[in-house]
Amino acid sequence: MYFEDQLKLLLSSRHFLIYIFTREEERLENTINKISKNVYLSNIYCWDFIDGFQNNPNYINRAKKNPLSALDIVENSDSSIPSIFILKDFHVFINDIGVVRKIKNLFRKLKNSNIHIIVTSSEVQVPQLLKDIVTVIEFPLPSEEEIIIELNRLFDLVQIINHMKIEDLAIAYKGMSMDLIRRSVTKLIVARKSSKEIFEIISREKQQLIRQTDVLDFYPVNNSLNDIGGLFYLKQWLKKRSNAFSKQARDYGLPAPKGILLVGIQGTGKSLSAKAISNQWNIPLLKLDVGKIFGGIVGESESKMRQVIKMSEEFAPCVLWIDEIDKAFSRTNYSTDSGTTSRVLSSFLTWLSEKTKQVFIVATANHILNLPSEMLRKGRFDEIFFLDLPNCKERYKIFQIHLMKIRPLTWENYDIQYLSESTSNFSGAEIKQSIIEAMHNAFYEKRDFYTQDIVNVINEFIPLSFTDHTNISSLQEWAKSGKVRLAS
Repeated sequence: MYFEDQLKLLLSSRHFLIYIFTREEERLENTINKISKNVYLSNIYCWDFIDGFQNNPNYINRAKKNPLSALDIVENSDSSIPSIFILKDFHVFINDIGVVRKIKNLFRKLKNSNIHIIVTSSEVQVPQLLKDIVTVIEFPLPSEEEIIIELNRLFDLVQIINHMKIEDLAIAYKGMSMDLIRRSVTKLIVARKSSKEIFEIISREKQQLIRQTDVLDFYPVNNSLNDIGGLFYLKQWLKKRSNAFSKQARDYGLPAPKGILLVGIQGTGKSLSAKAISNQWNIPLLKLDVGKIFGGIVGESESKMRQVIKMSEEFAPCVLWIDEIDKAFSRTNYSTDSGTTSRVLSSFLTWLSEKTKQVFIVATANHILNLPSEMLRKGRFDEIFFLDLPNCKERYKIFQIHLMKIRPLTWENYDIQYLSESTSNFSGAEIKQSIIEAMHNAFYEKRDFYTQDIVNVINEFIPLSFTDHTNISSLQEWAKSGKVRLAS
């Protein structure tokens, strides 16, 4: 509804040239027709490069493959009659000097008329010479309410998927165009799948859609909080917010959580926690490859960050996982990249503080001292958690989790207490690797692996804590300062 109100205002205030960014031409045309029919009574003329003008008998097939001729028809039309000329994909021609001059001449002639030109495009390309007379707006993807209306309409036509909650399906389809949703629903109706299989199909369709961005990945999630050994306080914090994105929470007046920063050395469960949050909250997980943000062309990095923000908001509610954020926004980058890191960081932090969409950020960092101080300021994240090396009790739980997965019937035969006592200064990932290495050794000898096999590996293993002692000590000292919550 916000877009409709915005377009009505522009039309009634006689904005001559409106540039609408959209990937949904058909849906946009229906919206414009609706506004024209019910509010702003006007003739509508649609032009594209191949077929020329199509939907009005006065200009049928005219101006084929000729954008200047299309503008001539606009110029020669009766300016006293309210008219909307929709020019599809006109951004391809709008940078031509002849087209630019023609539009500027038209503006002087028609700026007080009832004629409007609407350019529709899947990308924004406005020449500098026209920026004073062009108004750029975005046609958003369908809202949850619009998707619910469309799903009800489709299911009334074909009453098959009656075991699904329309509201749950609508949330699953957030971030997809209406045309994609219709095609997906048709596929689901024909396939006759269970609820779980339906959500898996929608997840795969979203995965294909997000891969086109080249900077975001749609991450399938199978891990739960039960797969994490230790981190008691972090898990409690997350469980309390399991329903924070629900309608009941919104009605209660509860603001949506912003995000958390997880700090600790490699292998302490930061990435696993990001995956478990998505599973616990039952919302999709998007992973940002920060390295792909920074491109070689001037302005490309900032554009990619805006693209990430836009797509993650379209898929809200969701979890946006930013792994090893300290590598992308390290303080050392500031003096070597002509200010690109600073500009990208500024736009990210502004969005992090002011975002209203239900996008929960999970950022992870190994070297907290490399991060700029403005990222650690209160209000950026809801909490900053420090994930320390697991204590003996937590190591016991980690061994138990992995052995129960590998040997569900015989895991109790292993001396887990002895193993947990023998792995002081081991991270969770190193504990898992010691079990895998013991399995390889036993498999090579064509037998099952036992406690002693794991002990042999442990005795030969050099934990990361011995090779990266300086970073671990600085992290532990920083955690003791009280600026961060302990995860366990």
